[in-house]
Amino acid sequence: MSDTEFRHGKKRFYDNTKFPRGFAKSGDFTLAEEEILTLYGDTMFALEMGDITPENAEEKHFLKVLSHPHKAKTKLERVWLKYIQLARGRKRFHTLNGCKRSAIETNDDYEAEPVLEDD
Repeated sequence: MSDTEFRHGKKRFYDNTKFPRGFAKSGDFTLAEEEILTLYGDTMFALEMGDITPENAEEKHFLKVLSHPHKAKTKLERVWLKYIQLARGRKRFHTLNGCKRSAIETNDDYEAEPVLEDD
């Protein structure tokens, strides 16, 4: 990643709450993506939170990408967007079984008849 102007983080970046075993071992990131996150994640996080200001054009573009994800050009930007989606987004949960909802449950016009109790 020497072809980038992006600053290395002051420390290695880890997310022990969402990825306690590491980024690559989670199965969501490749080894290359893990390296990008650990090397540059601290800087990307600080830029996103406003703790530091951008020093070059690449870091300024990174801030624009945070509000307009479709403008992501570099691997760094795409990996950070992927991290945000996985770490802060909703987890998808898939089951192996399921059932169709009955017509009664899905029909909004359906009104249940009151149950009369015998005294």
